Amino acid sequence: MTAVEALPHRHVLTAPTVPASVRLARETAEMTYASWGIEPTHPAMGPTLLILSELVVNSVRHAAVSSPSLTVTFAAGEYTLAFAVHDRHPYHPGIIPSAGGGLATVAEVTAQHGGTCVLRRDADGGGKSVWITLPL
Repeated sequence: MTAVEALPHRHVLTAPTVPASVRLARETAEMTYASWGIEPTHPAMGPTLLILSELVVNSVRHAAVSSPSLTVTFAAGEYTLAFAVHDRHPYHPGIIPSAGGGLATVAEVTAQHGGTCVLRRDADGGGKSVWITLPL
């Protein structure tokens, strides 16, 4: 991956914070990335779908009470695939790989595949996004 790569492709999915949204997010990822030339058989897609599923499950399990919907932003460029899961729950767990659990697992799997994992608070402190980038 280059130091800073513009990601010209973008697609946004807004879904209810319910278990069925895990499948919807995975299917949307496969269709969206395929439309940009990243086929489901691409080596980055396995980790992408695993990480995406874990992030959406985390929002469903922990944020649904205060965030009736979640947003998944998909992006890609020539060398990078990216996505973010956003909810409006104010809790900001941090990403501590040694702590175990959902986000730690996400950070570990992302790092194993040469990617980055960043947790960003909303400006008003009322929600957060977890951004993942993986090399293509």
